[in-house]
Amino acid sequence: MKILIADDDPQILRALRITLGSQGYDVVTAADGAEAIRLAAAEHPDLLMLDLGMPALDGLAVIEAVRGWSPVPILVVSGRTGSADKVDALDAGADDYVTKPFAMDELFARIRALTRRTATGPGGATDAPSVSFGGVTVDLVARQVTRDGDRSAVRLTPTEWKILDLLVRNPGRLVTHQELLTEVWGTDRVKETGYLRLYLGQLRKKLEPDPAHPHHLLTEAGMGYRFTPEA
Repeated sequence: MKILIADDDPQILRALRITLGSQGYDVVTAADGAEAIRLAAAEHPDLLMLDLGMPALDGLAVIEAVRGWSPVPILVVSGRTGSADKVDALDAGADDYVTKPFAMDELFARIRALTRRTATGPGGATDAPSVSFGGVTVDLVARQVTRDGDRSAVRLTPTEWKILDLLVRNPGRLVTHQELLTEVWGTDRVKETGYLRLYLGQLRKKLEPDPAHPHHLLTEAGMGYRFTPEA
């Protein structure tokens, strides 16, 4: 798997090249935004990892440029921690966002998640007829949710089903507030994140073993939600 890393900090580039290389990844690096776009076109990476604050072209410009012709997964790794920066990057076309400083095990997990997304098919959505996690099975064809084989165990409202359906079809991927709100309620409700908090709380009560400490329906603060099949 080839990863293109774009960052203007040579120490970070060197550390990531060594660490990711030791895990078997083929790493290509770029020191600015313009070089990142050129290498994205020339090297055809499987994943693009980039900072937002770069010379020549900033990270947002790189995301917008690459998204004009490539569906390659884009992981932003940035020191900008504000929710506005995260939302701007995700709206521009990034698939996930990690803030600096970061733990390497978290970074590897995000890379694996984006790799799984690519492997599942167009748009990252799984084509599997059902998804199982924590003793719960979501049958995407029959539109039913069962717990340990008991078909009468879990009843969802139509809205809860729409939210769960979108999340489980994108395992490991950050699904943004905007995506969920647009899909479920339409474009006129894209700022009503309170709706999502309410319904995710209800879904956790019905599906999580410990709703107060969820393992599968996770919140990414200021950005959206992520479904993780593995606890």
